[in-house]
Amino acid sequence: MKYSKLGNTDLEVSKICLGTMTFGEQNSEADAHEQLNYAIEQGVNFIDTAELYAVPSTEQNSGLTEKYIGSWLKDRSDRDKIIIATKVAGPSTGLKYISENLGFSKERILEAVDGSLKRLQTDYIDLYQLHWPERRSNMFGVMNYKHWSEWEDNFLDILQTMKELVDAGKIRHFGISNETPWGLNNFLKKAEQHNLPRCMSVQNPYSLLNRTYEIGLAEISIREKAGLLAYSPMAFGLLSGKYHKKTDTAASRLNKFKNMARYSSQNCYDATAKYLEIAEKYDLSLAQMSLAFINQQLFTTSNIIGATTMKQLKENIASIDIELSADVLKEIDAVHREFPNPAP
Repeated sequence: MKYSKLGNTDLEVSKICLGTMTFGEQNSEADAHEQLNYAIEQGVNFIDTAELYAVPSTEQNSGLTEKYIGSWLKDRSDRDKIIIATKVAGPSTGLKYISENLGFSKERILEAVDGSLKRLQTDYIDLYQLHWPERRSNMFGVMNYKHWSEWEDNFLDILQTMKELVDAGKIRHFGISNETPWGLNNFLKKAEQHNLPRCMSVQNPYSLLNRTYEIGLAEISIREKAGLLAYSPMAFGLLSGKYHKKTDTAASRLNKFKNMARYSSQNCYDATAKYLEIAEKYDLSLAQMSLAFINQQLFTTSNIIGATTMKQLKENIASIDIELSADVLKEIDAVHREFPNPAP
């Protein structure tokens, strides 16, 4: 395994992070524990979750992912060597079963932290993240920015709440997710001005089908030491090549959850076909080529992989041993120019 510094902290996080949003929906508690045990054996020390997981989130499965991690974590003697990241949900009319007051008020964040700590059966969270901004912005596939003047800047309030949680020993570090360059810059600026907890990471989508992070956030990540935690690196499994090779099943994510159409466009399918050709030309699995591409980026702190089977998990974690050549990277960039960001 390879490791990176989390922001400007002394924490060394594995370059591969175990994503867990399938726990409680596509994976049982026993499955979850098997995945967690295998990941730790392979040197993975970083686990990412959220209060609203599993995904797709429902009233019945909300919080189950954290509970499954908690039942695994509670009897371990190596908690100090395991880095747990979770998230507080932002505003959403469809998630009232989590809280009637979704957002980032002090009261809501304190409520959410205590809920996560209880489900995770731990005394502290290593990295606490805002799942998405309170203000309307370009996220979850939205690219046409429309300004929303009703939102009031509350960056300072959020950071002050994070400081209170750090001082109480409930969290160690703070991060953001689904954010923009403007959002990251404001968190960094206000933290410096007021001596408040610094943003250590940005969890945003990044894959061969979505390289929008490179446009504005990559430079800030490198220069300000607030690196990317890449999610959806496999584009809901499309970048495994199984849909092109006709080895997918009814349980495969793009078949099971057809309302999640971000990766279902013809351009996504055509671009993936081109990437599959490159992988086969160089005797690589498409999954490992897709993940290795992310692992090699200077702005990547950790690559959040997920799996519904142990076979997938083993292949994904093993991507850490793949180093893509200059020739492979050149051909990948050629496809990117032909199909730029088909799944933003």
